[in-house]
Amino acid sequence: MIIKSAEFETSAVTPSQYPVSDLPEIAFAGRSNVGKSSLINALLNRKRLVKTSSTPGRTQLINFFNINHAFSFVDLPGYGYAKVPAAVRKKWGPMIETYLSQRPNLKGVVTILDIRRNPGREDLDLFGWLEHYAIPIIYVLTKADKLSKSKQAVRHQAIAGALLMDAQDLIPFSAKSRQGKENLWAAIEALIL
Repeated sequence: MIIKSAEFETSAVTPSQYPVSDLPEIAFAGRSNVGKSSLINALLNRKRLVKTSSTPGRTQLINFFNINHAFSFVDLPGYGYAKVPAAVRKKWGPMIETYLSQRPNLKGVVTILDIRRNPGREDLDLFGWLEHYAIPIIYVLTKADKLSKSKQAVRHQAIAGALLMDAQDLIPFSAKSRQGKENLWAAIEALIL
């Protein structure tokens, strides 16, 4: 995919704040600090379009990015151990569920797991929820560069086993080395073109 333009469009909490658009959307979901922002920036060949932080829970709104005036990426707040007030964390579930269940433009969700960690209860709940609503899922294993090739292969198989999936349906990815970038773009293009 050749990226000619990538622009922040808006942040939203409720459907009335979503962009008025009929462009196809791909959402990105994962635990706090899983490398979601870095992955989006790497896909778009940008350094800081999506703000990255070492502090979990920085993304607290649904952020929309217009790509090539042809489709949108939607960065969802991370879930899990985010160090944010409980009141804010409590609003995230309904905010994300509303977007995922009511947005007609949504073509699929890139779900992001850290290759070094086993899927947790919240990951499994998200996958089950998306499958229940028949929302296409692209599974990505980030931070692949943190492991040797042999350890990557072991973790890749272990996560596939934990998810009862074929390992080829999980895309190992590194924002640093760009490993998996072409495979991920191919999966995204299959949903939006």
